[in-house]
Amino acid sequence: MASPAFWDDNRRAQELIRERAELARVVARVTELGGQASDLAVLLELAGEAGDDSVDAEIREGIARLQRELDEFELKVMLSGPHDAKAAILSIHPGAGGTESQDWAQMLMRMYLRWCERAGFKAEVVDLLPGEEAGIKSATIEVTGDYAYGYLKGEAGVHRLIRISPFDASSRRQTSFASVAVTPEVDDVEVTVREDELRVDVYRSSGPGGQGVNTADSAVRITHLPTGIVVACQNERSQLRNRDTALRILKARLYEVASSKQKEELSALAGEKKGIAFGSQIRTYTFHPEQRIKDHRTGVEIGNVEAVMDGAIDEFIKAYLLWARGKA
Repeated sequence: MASPAFWDDNRRAQELIRERAELARVVARVTELGGQASDLAVLLELAGEAGDDSVDAEIREGIARLQRELDEFELKVMLSGPHDAKAAILSIHPGAGGTESQDWAQMLMRMYLRWCERAGFKAEVVDLLPGEEAGIKSATIEVTGDYAYGYLKGEAGVHRLIRISPFDASSRRQTSFASVAVTPEVDDVEVTVREDELRVDVYRSSGPGGQGVNTADSAVRITHLPTGIVVACQNERSQLRNRDTALRILKARLYEVASSKQKEELSALAGEKKGIAFGSQIRTYTFHPEQRIKDHRTGVEIGNVEAVMDGAIDEFIKAYLLWARGKA
């Protein structure tokens, strides 16, 4: 930062300043936690020498508090990927199965919205396509807040549900699938989209009707012609704002496509082979005959189905980050 040429590239300079600030926060937190541990060790030693057990409760409370803070800090340290600190764009699509899968997709959407609320993230449904009878055909949620992508990236994949179907008159057990995609929100410096590669369509936003029905063509659908990627946004009444949001999501998806292609090329060079087999789901949610949710990557199982579907997925998130770090 003291170099005379530091500000020649303003964008790069800002990135380095942000990186330095984040590293400074990590170092300060390490020092703070180390100080707490030292204080507890000294208190324990003094109590032992004096034979004083009156501070036992205080020491136990301090250790429990320090353990919680260390767990939180460990989670933050694991979020050190190049895009972990960014906002996230989460898309949900039901699998084959009609109403069953569409209902399952809506349940997942509610789970993630509740988690965002509990975790203090701002979640905005920027595109929603309802199903004919129940559930949703697709949903796109923009999650903003520090490290939104880092926390949510492990949720990408196929989610399987096993339950007694509420839509089956014979009350038979059904298996439903829904896919979740998570991409980081990228800025203009990383992805450049040419206007002549886009087809922009405007249409009326869907809704329940009545007095609040939208009579203006405010919804926007953008198609990226070279890749065929389609992004829609209809949550704002302003066509311009919907277009900006849709373009931002498109850039994120294009970045993800480019990153995936690069990974595939590296895997091919390294001679890696990926098997294709049944059981591609990352997590199974069993509501019947037993209540259990199991993550197939980390092995974590939780029996409190209601709590998880109400957004209590932090245990799965932390386990995935630990698993991914070990794998790396």
